[in-house]
Amino acid sequence: VQLQASGGGLVEPGGALRLSCVASGFTLDSYTISWFRQAPGKEREWVSTIRHGAKVTYYTDSAKGRFTISKDTHAAYLQMNNLKPEDSAIYYCARGRPILSAIRNENVYYSWGQGTQVTVSS
Repeated sequence: VQLQASGGGLVEPGGALRLSCVASGFTLDSYTISWFRQAPGKEREWVSTIRHGAKVTYYTDSAKGRFTISKDTHAAYLQMNNLKPEDSAIYYCARGRPILSAIRNENVYYSWGQGTQVTVSS
């Protein structure tokens, strides 16, 4: 039972990446999936959430209009457009069933992917 994150890489400012978070040993239908990121020297921060059921989505202010989170039965995705240098970080996916007020709290999630590095640089 694990999550496998992938899709990171080096991209120039203004470029795009699509991160994937593939589930192994279970399906994502009944889980909320969130993406977090951690830049060097900084704490891990919440980026986006897609809730189970109605699949309502939420984004940190810096991601609104640029990032799109989605999921299907076996994987979740984070489409990132118009990337900026400040988006550089290791991106992690996480699964859980948090209440809405707790989606930004990393401690409520059951399991995490291993992280994928995103570097935005010219």
